[in-house]
Amino acid sequence: MTKFPYLKQDFLASIVVFLVAVPLCVGVAVASGVPAELGLITGIVGGLVTGLMRGSSLQVSGPAAGLTVLVFEAVSQFGVATLGVIVLLAGLLQLAMGFLGIGRWFRAISVSVVEGMLCGIGLVIIAGQIYAAAGLKAPESGLGKIAGLPGMFADTLGSTEAMTSLAIGASTIAVIVFWKKMPKAVQTVPGALAAVVLATGATLAFSLPVATVQVEGLLGVIQPPGAEAFGELANPAIWGTIIAFALIASAESLFSAAAVDRLHNGPRTEYNKEMIAQGAGNTLCGLLGALPMTAVIVRSSANVNAGAKTKASRVLHGVWLLLFAAAMPWALALIPIPALAGILVHAGWKLIPFGQITALWRAHKGEAVILIVTAVSIVAVNMFEGVLIGLALSVVKTAWEASHVKLEIIDKGAGPIQAYLSGNATFLRLPKILDSLEGLPQDRPVELDLSGLHHLDHACRTALENWAERHSATGTEPVKVTEPEEAPAEKVTVA
Repeated sequence: MTKFPYLKQDFLASIVVFLVAVPLCVGVAVASGVPAELGLITGIVGGLVTGLMRGSSLQVSGPAAGLTVLVFEAVSQFGVATLGVIVLLAGLLQLAMGFLGIGRWFRAISVSVVEGMLCGIGLVIIAGQIYAAAGLKAPESGLGKIAGLPGMFADTLGSTEAMTSLAIGASTIAVIVFWKKMPKAVQTVPGALAAVVLATGATLAFSLPVATVQVEGLLGVIQPPGAEAFGELANPAIWGTIIAFALIASAESLFSAAAVDRLHNGPRTEYNKEMIAQGAGNTLCGLLGALPMTAVIVRSSANVNAGAKTKASRVLHGVWLLLFAAAMPWALALIPIPALAGILVHAGWKLIPFGQITALWRAHKGEAVILIVTAVSIVAVNMFEGVLIGLALSVVKTAWEASHVKLEIIDKGAGPIQAYLSGNATFLRLPKILDSLEGLPQDRPVELDLSGLHHLDHACRTALENWAERHSATGTEPVKVTEPEEAPAEKVTVA
């Protein structure tokens, strides 16, 4: 038995993951409004640092399309120099959550909220990158991007350069989509990489007037955050961004881990350790002034499908990224920006869970509403507040469903009216309960039986006691109340 029994499989898988990662790392960086090399640095850290740590053995980390919108907003508001501080503190927050054992609790987040988050991100990415594909500046807000698309297309029709640029972006998407129909031997080259190579070749061959990636060199873009950047921490607004980075990156990573676990039969994810690994990677990315990282399902699934057996494949993919960034930075300067925009449009489309929305609407309309509201909120407001709205709606829905209560009233025409409450009586159902009780005749005695309740919260108890006192004050017999079963089941007279 050799020391590395799966070295061949892991080596070949690492090449595939590297080829998938290059265009995505560069594309996410450009779409985020930062130098392309920063995306490669995050990919390198994801391979060499996070890849070596325990957690999820086959999951691959790097810059993610899912954080593009949030990063772009942060860079626009605070500047590239402050991005390192935000990522650094988000990483430290992830480390703290991992060491405190909070990682596994992310599995409790409503899937509808996560799907809604990805859907909203996908819509904003698609709308924004269509402008980039045409070589035009996109509006800042999500709604502005979508509302401005008709005008953008009208402007494009009047410009040969914009039409050429948009054609390259559309062709890139077409290559990625139809690449899956090519022979298996051809598909060993990832579709996104093939699309970028073809777009680059066409641009060079025909001297097309399109923008290409600006290159500063690997060492030139590394900017550890300075005193001025840390001074931004006095701005309360930056803390919301830091929390958003930490929570959204963690949720994406841990949900990706759950998905990757379903793709292989190897060791299962250790969620708290994966959170620590992600935190360590983001802490280092912050110190280098790079993009934040998450685990990325596209690279992770490519890793598993390529036959990876151990974490060696993801570490080696980091080595190949480092060698590429150090030895061939000139290659980046040849890549047309509309080709990268096309890759991001395709990635954004894949984030929209069309199948899940339809299935949820048929089976669980409430969950479908949460998904749609979360997505619309992200487009209309911003990423962080949109996710908070989705989480709040999810909590309210759960509380509402958990507060099922049944009120049965029996009136035999003579003697006391009997009212039976069963289920869970919470403040959410209080208006309905009181409306029914207050509609009872004031001149008849009432027996209120609460023994069928599993839960009676303080608000309901107080309201029922107040109603009993008001009903008893009309000159009728005092209301007789039977307490819930957890209390001694005895008749209590409320004076």
